[in-house]
Amino acid sequence: MKFLNRIAIFSLAFYVVLASAHLVKDDYPITEQPLSKIAIHRSVLALHDEAFIKAYPTVLGLKGKDVEWVTVELKHPKPSNDDWIGVFSPANFNASTCYVESDDSKQQVPYICSAPIKYTFANYSNPGYAKTGKSRIKFQIINQRADFSFALFSGGLSNPKLVAYSNFISFANPKAPLYPRLALGKSWNEMTVTWTSGYNINEATPLVSWGVQGERAMLTPAGTLTFHQNSMCGSPASTVGWRDPGFMHTSFLKDLWPNTKYFYKIGHKLTNGTYIWSKKKFSFTSPPYPGQESLQRVVIFGDLGKAERDGSNKYNNYQPGSLNTTDQLINDINNIDVVFHIGDIVYSKGYISQWDQFTSQVEPIASAVPYMIASGNHERDVPGSGSFYDGNDSGGECGVPAETTFYVPAENRAKFWYSADYGMFRFCVADTEHDWREGSEQYKFIEKCLASVDRKTNRGLYLLLTVCLEQCVNSEKSHYSGTVNGTIHVVVGGAGAQLSEFSDINTTWSLYKDQDFGFVKMTAFNQSSLMFEYKKSRDGKVYDSFTISRDYKDVLACVHDGCEPTTLAS
Repeated sequence: MKFLNRIAIFSLAFYVVLASAHLVKDDYPITEQPLSKIAIHRSVLALHDEAFIKAYPTVLGLKGKDVEWVTVELKHPKPSNDDWIGVFSPANFNASTCYVESDDSKQQVPYICSAPIKYTFANYSNPGYAKTGKSRIKFQIINQRADFSFALFSGGLSNPKLVAYSNFISFANPKAPLYPRLALGKSWNEMTVTWTSGYNINEATPLVSWGVQGERAMLTPAGTLTFHQNSMCGSPASTVGWRDPGFMHTSFLKDLWPNTKYFYKIGHKLTNGTYIWSKKKFSFTSPPYPGQESLQRVVIFGDLGKAERDGSNKYNNYQPGSLNTTDQLINDINNIDVVFHIGDIVYSKGYISQWDQFTSQVEPIASAVPYMIASGNHERDVPGSGSFYDGNDSGGECGVPAETTFYVPAENRAKFWYSADYGMFRFCVADTEHDWREGSEQYKFIEKCLASVDRKTNRGLYLLLTVCLEQCVNSEKSHYSGTVNGTIHVVVGGAGAQLSEFSDINTTWSLYKDQDFGFVKMTAFNQSSLMFEYKKSRDGKVYDSFTISRDYKDVLACVHDGCEPTTLAS
């Protein structure tokens, strides 16, 4: 959605401060969630005896898949190019009890209580639909713990008229454990696994089976969280955008050996003693020992969002770069150790169904390497909810889905700032949607995070390097070595959402600008060499890079007159 809205500040080089920087509304165009264009509360019944819509196959996931393609056939005797198809889940979308709207004009019975989880126009695969009234469309459906139905509407998105609705379809096991996502724990030798299922704790015990290949697997239980409609802070999250999120389970895999490949699968022990396991077996490599010199590769980006591979939800070219970035990371996953997605995660904006679809989209990444997130305005901001800013960029979510769907090693889930160590790196993750000013609780956290680094493990090798506040302090553009009197700021907010135009101001201190979708990759070769690369999502090629190299001397370890009285690693 915007390029200049996510800041990664690399300070002291192997200290990495990540912050999801908020910009005011006037600074960039607010992208609308496609589902918000549907005035679903205005829907009226206009069922036509000669119209029909049917979907097949009716049972999905028979071969263990959690993503299936469904064919929808339809016929409308009075077709129009503004006819559209909505995918609803649960399938019985015309419920008898609904939320209460304050606007009396919306009080009509019957009306539809919830937005579809996705939609497309009836002429999407048949440009001649307006003449023939016939179409066949394929939708990609993921397991979301409930059945599905498809509805044909006329009247466009603003005045929808329900013409026909389909048979119900469902997955063989809608409650199955799905979409594992790894995260770093609070200690270096710990990995957390979070996943989603339809099993509450009174039905089954969540657990992870894990271990080294060839050895007996260990079983580790998981905790369970969820959230409810009354947990939302406003509309549409609390009204038409609400959908039951299922249950999120997190297990803590502890006492890991460094640099070791572990295999795992997620599952549940039912009350009758039987086990339900994920159909896939996943793996990860445990973190290196703190301070260990080895190849360590970190990908950082903001503003990814989600997109649909079946072409649905394409209003206003929403999230145009999302799938390209996702696919580039999947293709390069064997050369990535950690991912930091620093804010503006899904852009669900109050349509809760989109969180399932996002976790499905990033599963090949998040199931293999730690997928660390930060809070942005589109996760947190709701007026009167304690957000630092007063907009409703989260669509009433006020951070609840983000902090429940993903684990971060924060002391308080509602205060989305935390630190994490990985090998030679110390990451300090800030949250711009809470007060960050001098003297605030978060400001004190950042000070402590930087001050508490163990220099024997996370050596402060570099004070990076050249942010020029109106004037550059170093003329170098690609390779930095020795003493540098400044800090490099890298803005990485172009992963998938719509991009903004650059300002007309001639920012001569900006060494590189690019209005395109991409992400950054930071590679530490050892404690003296760091490489930064900007890659475009369209082809995965490097379009800008710089390196930093320097030696480090720990003066605190020197005897009197045994070494220099100062160190360059300040």
